[in-house]
Amino acid sequence: MFGHWNGPAALVLTRQFLIVAALGILTACASRPSAAVLQPVSANSAAGKKIVLLAATNRQPDEATNGFKSVRGSAIVYQRYAISIPPKHKSPEIEYPTAHPDPKREMVLTDRRTLSRPELLSAAAAAPDKTGTVGIFVHGYNYSFQEALFRLAQITADADTGGTPILFSWPSEGAVTGYVADRDAVLASRDDLRAVLGSLSAQPGIKRVVLFGHSMGGFLIMETLRELKLAGRDDVLRKLVVVLAAPDIDADVFRSQLNVIGKLANPLVLLVSKDDRALAVSSFIGGERQRVGRLDVNDPAVQAAARTYGVRVIDITAVKGVDGLGHDRYASLARLGPQLASMDGQRGASATEVGAFVFDAAGAVVSSPFRLASTIVTPH
Repeated sequence: MFGHWNGPAALVLTRQFLIVAALGILTACASRPSAAVLQPVSANSAAGKKIVLLAATNRQPDEATNGFKSVRGSAIVYQRYAISIPPKHKSPEIEYPTAHPDPKREMVLTDRRTLSRPELLSAAAAAPDKTGTVGIFVHGYNYSFQEALFRLAQITADADTGGTPILFSWPSEGAVTGYVADRDAVLASRDDLRAVLGSLSAQPGIKRVVLFGHSMGGFLIMETLRELKLAGRDDVLRKLVVVLAAPDIDADVFRSQLNVIGKLANPLVLLVSKDDRALAVSSFIGGERQRVGRLDVNDPAVQAAARTYGVRVIDITAVKGVDGLGHDRYASLARLGPQLASMDGQRGASATEVGAFVFDAAGAVVSSPFRLASTIVTPH
């Protein structure tokens, strides 16, 4: 009964075991924050700076925890959050509040309000940065709502660019074994993200929208752009600046999406890393197919495709990540914002140039996810 291990059924079982083992390396190293971190606490003036974030989510509210579930709700929920950043915050860390929150050492939520759709749009239009830009962060696979919110808080605090960024949180399982379920949740969320983008772009005070997606969030963004194009919403597409960090998208699927979307008014930006181990796992799960987030900018075919499709492919392998997998390097870029903003246009390519580029830690590429600088080093 133990024979025939090399048969078809055995191969299936072996592959299933390897997939589970591979997914295991993506599990968070420490305990993950519960919805308790979404409960407001008081923070005196001695605590650090305060930031305000807006959120739109199609997750179903969880009355038991006052958080959000991993299933799609019947309507988009809009909220406003105020978060206190500890005085000694270290980029790109997230100092989650503990059972006894200490604003001097931890990020703590100090205010939370549910908004109507018009109230959120009004708040976004009233508080863009000085260029009239609003940023939207779309998280990736294996994220809970609270993890995505606090990651955006870290990015916002480190970038220090002004404005009030918006989180779009789709119903990720928030579990390492939920990869397939998350892909389905992304596809079910396209219309909701499209509705949010359409409403924001129609606000007179908003001149452009930086749409920043990480990992599987990049797949959601590309699918949404495709829907906008098919719906003839070029008015929305013209206002978008799209940045995809470590996008978890099959390279052939990405090409087919670009064939529909066409060249954007503002070149689409890909932040890639050759040694992203999380995407190596995704590639394995997908039958060893190339993921966009691991493209090699030195490959002549990649360089040619970037020029053809009007895309900037920027290698950020030189940026140090914190997850040990090279998948979260984008979070470290935010702290470079103040130093790099003054360098815009002084070296490298213009804001409209496309192609393949390499990050130079001594120079610059991107000032932050929500202030896309044109400072990139000489293309290869």
